[in-house]
Amino acid sequence: MYKSVETLLVDIPTIRSHKLSVATMQKQTLVLVKITTDDGFVGWGEATTIGGLSYAGESPESVKTNIDTYFAPLLKSVKNLNVAQTLQLIRKTINDNRFAKCAIQTALLDIQAKRLGLPISELLGGRLRDHLSVLWVLASGDTEKDIAEAKKMIEAKRHNIFKLKIGSHPVQQDVEHVIAIKKALGPDISIRVDVNRAWSETQAIYGIQQLQDGGIDLIEQPCGIENIDTLARLTERFDVAIMADEVLTGPASAYRIAKRHAADVFAVKIEQSGGLIEACEVATIAKLAGVDLYGGTMLEGPVGTIASAHAFSTFENLAFGTELFAPLLLTEQILKTPLQYENFQLAVPKAAGLGIEIDEDKIEQLRRH
Repeated sequence: MYKSVETLLVDIPTIRSHKLSVATMQKQTLVLVKITTDDGFVGWGEATTIGGLSYAGESPESVKTNIDTYFAPLLKSVKNLNVAQTLQLIRKTINDNRFAKCAIQTALLDIQAKRLGLPISELLGGRLRDHLSVLWVLASGDTEKDIAEAKKMIEAKRHNIFKLKIGSHPVQQDVEHVIAIKKALGPDISIRVDVNRAWSETQAIYGIQQLQDGGIDLIEQPCGIENIDTLARLTERFDVAIMADEVLTGPASAYRIAKRHAADVFAVKIEQSGGLIEACEVATIAKLAGVDLYGGTMLEGPVGTIASAHAFSTFENLAFGTELFAPLLLTEQILKTPLQYENFQLAVPKAAGLGIEIDEDKIEQLRRH
C-alpha cells in the first residue's frame, strides 16, 4: 500500500535572530516526510522542532533516524488497513515520538483526503472558519527594534497582535521591555508574553503582577513543565489569562490540567499533541472544561503550518487566535504558491488534502544530503 517513506532535512535561514529562553535561532531545520502509495498518491507531513534538543525530546536528526529505521518499514509492511487502523498499529508498536507520529499522520491524512477529493479539515469534523487570525512574535530581544518591527507589521495589515519571548534576562529587565512595547503600541494592540518555562514561582508572582498591571493579555507557560501545582496556583491568583504550552503533551495531559484548572488557556500544537487528531481531542477536552484555546506552533514551515490550520479551523472556540506565522520567518519558499496571509489572517486552503503544492526542485536544492 505504501511504496516509499522519505524523510528530508531542509535547513532554511531565518529573516532575523529568533530569541527564546532556551535557544537563539538563526535558521530552522524543516523535517519533511513524503509518503507515496502504490497507486501514485503522495502525502506530505512535517516534524519540525525548535532549537534541537533544547526545547523538546526530539531533534531533526532523531526524527529522521526513527522514521527511517522504525516507521518506514512498519508502513511498508501494512496491508489492507485503513488510516485509522494504520495509526492504531503505529501507536501500539512505537512509543512516544510525538513529533514523528504527527508528521506520519499528517501525510496519511493528506493522502486520504486527496483520495476523497476533500480538504483535511473535512476529515477532522469540518471547518468552522476559512481564515485564522495570526499574531507575530517579537523576539529580537531589542526593545526599539521590536517596536519598529511591530509598527511595520500593523501598517502592512499583516499582524496586529504580538507575543514577546522573554525569560532569558532578569525578570525586571524582561518586564520593563514588555511594558515599554505595550506603551509604544497603545491600548488597542494586544500584547502577550511567552516565558518558555523560565521562571520560578516567586519570580512568576513578581513578574506576572507587573505584566497584569501593565495591560498584558496573556502569560504563556511561566514555569517548568513538571510544576503543574505552580501553574494552578498562578492561574488561581491572577486575573490575566495563564496559558499552558510545553506541559501539554496530548489528550491525557490536557485532561489532567483541565481537571486541576491549572490553566485558563491551552496552546494547542499538533506536534506536541502527537497529531492532528489528538490536537482536536485536546480542543474537545478544553471545550468541556471551559478552557479557552490558542493555536500554537513549533515554528513549522508551510507544511506543518497549514496542517495546523486545517485542525484549528475546526475548533469551536479559538478565543486567542493562532501563532501560525512561522513560514514568514523563513528566507526561502518551498511552495509553488505561498500561503495566503492578508488582513491579519491566514487563509485555510479549500483544495484536496493539505491544499498546497510542494516545490520539490527547491527542496532538493535546500535539503541535507
